[in-house]
Amino acid sequence: MKIKIKRVYEKPSKEDGTRILVDRLWARGLTKEKAAIDLWLKDIAPSTELRKWFAHDPKKWSEFRKKYLQELKENKEQVSIIKEHLKKGTVTLVYGAKDEEHNEAQVLEELLNR
Repeated sequence: MKIKIKRVYEKPSKEDGTRILVDRLWARGLTKEKAAIDLWLKDIAPSTELRKWFAHDPKKWSEFRKKYLQELKENKEQVSIIKEHLKKGTVTLVYGAKDEEHNEAQVLEELLNR
């Protein structure tokens, strides 16, 4: 089971395997061809309320992480879709946030590696 994380604006590569967009919103100014997304799981992304509350503020990271993990516990169906793809090979969780350390893909990777 190999999980990678990449910003949607980074160039796709063959080593990415299945590219899964884990954001609720499509990345601005990016075509579907350039993004090379295989699957868009809007519903695995943090709820709109949580996303707006967090606003990518690193000071809120710990609390965001806890709240998002709770949302994921209640969203087993979406998590199982990623697990099914992992059985077939590498999966790259693709996200749009500028902050490479504090984003939903980091939390998802942590959950999937447990």
